[in-house]
Amino acid sequence: MVAVIDFGSQYTQLIARRIRELKIFCKIFPSSVSFETLKDSNISVVVLSGGPGHIPHLDNIDFDRRILEHFYILGICYGMQMTAKYFGGEVVPGDKREYGETVFYPDISDRIFKGISEETIVWMSHWDSVSKLPENFKVIGRTKNTKIAAMRSDDGRVYGFQFHPEVVHTREGTNVLKNFLYDICNLKPVWDSGSMLKMVEQEIRERVGDGKVICGLSGGVDSATLSIILHNVCGKNAISVFVNNGLLRKGEAEKIIEVFKERVNLRYIDAGDLFLKRLKGVADPEKKRKIIGNTFIRIFEKEAKASGAKFLAQGTLYPDVIESMSPFGGPSARIKTHHNVGGLPEKLHLLLVEPFRFLFKDEVRSIAREIGLQDFIINRHPFPGPGLAVRIIGSIDEARLNILREADSIVMEEMKKSGLYLDVWQAFAVLLPVKSVGVMGDKRTYENVIALRVVKSTDGMTADWVKLPYDVLGIISNRIVNEVKGVNRVVYDITSKPPATIEWE
Repeated sequence: MVAVIDFGSQYTQLIARRIRELKIFCKIFPSSVSFETLKDSNISVVVLSGGPGHIPHLDNIDFDRRILEHFYILGICYGMQMTAKYFGGEVVPGDKREYGETVFYPDISDRIFKGISEETIVWMSHWDSVSKLPENFKVIGRTKNTKIAAMRSDDGRVYGFQFHPEVVHTREGTNVLKNFLYDICNLKPVWDSGSMLKMVEQEIRERVGDGKVICGLSGGVDSATLSIILHNVCGKNAISVFVNNGLLRKGEAEKIIEVFKERVNLRYIDAGDLFLKRLKGVADPEKKRKIIGNTFIRIFEKEAKASGAKFLAQGTLYPDVIESMSPFGGPSARIKTHHNVGGLPEKLHLLLVEPFRFLFKDEVRSIAREIGLQDFIINRHPFPGPGLAVRIIGSIDEARLNILREADSIVMEEMKKSGLYLDVWQAFAVLLPVKSVGVMGDKRTYENVIALRVVKSTDGMTADWVKLPYDVLGIISNRIVNEVKGVNRVVYDITSKPPATIEWE
């Protein structure tokens, strides 16, 4: 198994993701993890992440230095600098920050760069750099500004990269990681959807045992997959609770009931009036999310008490976690509260079960295929737990919900008709808190504005806006303006993530 040790980098989970894509299991540990813990976990390879720290402050880091002596080591960015310093090298603040895509010149005679181009593009993000190699190390890569951009020990056990092989901007990064794991560390590619499913099932068995568990079922691929796995593992002790919060898409509640009533032990609760009552007059997006999160939990607690359940299972994914809080104790910033993570109340009377907590969407989809979930659920675009509440900018009422539901329905219909639905990560409508002047039927109008958002992504951590064909944009716009009462203008969001997020709230 591979251990990824987190020093606070926003890319830490991407390292784990790339390794799992190479069919090798890995787990993320905090920087304070002990040598004994890694040894007892059957670790053979350790990857040290990047981070915002500086090597002059190395003595302040709670890190067990014995780790560097007993495993295969790959240090990335800060991890490389720390490794060099530990083995007797020198690290200095850079005169010029090296950030973004950079031309890298690898020593292609080294096994780790087997099949890599003599010049290749890598992603840099650093101030400090290694100025002097430790004894018994050699340089195996450089850039124009960094003479020691890659290094390894003479015995081939310790490697260091100043660049980030885990990000997509490093063009041959996956191949470099593959060479390290397969050829140098002698690991075998045996981690697949079946292995992931076994791991999830095992965690549920160990966590829940013979107890009763309720699962929050929304109809999305995450909660749907978890609901079926829980049913398979726990049988009648698993109850899937579908709460209609009144913030769902058009016809969604009926569809979810139809699909799952025969596959799981389903409990349906119509709580739309309760959610809308609590959201009345609330415009701040963080308040919305926390109100929705708290209301969900109180409903689940009530259902749990009635059924005798002590556990609450949620299909929480890693992007939800990292945007709400740092899951490994690092300094990553909170972007927004997700109703099922940061939106949980401080006093929760149920024990959480979140076996997808460190998985990405595409990994859960692989598990969903493994258990035979229907394609239309597997391929369903991500839909926020708070539903349409975070796609209505400003306060929420039934009239505004109806406007957005109708607009959203048109977006879904036309994306599927055009054949583009499966090519994008998300496509949806947003109701803006402004009105605009228009002319309809030779009369002046002053009505609502809909923003259209369509993005491509692989994991939701970053995303690019999609250049939809003009004819598709035109059809969507014309239909919304003509068919949705109260809308006279449609605009298109052409912002990527970052700097924006995918959702508007």
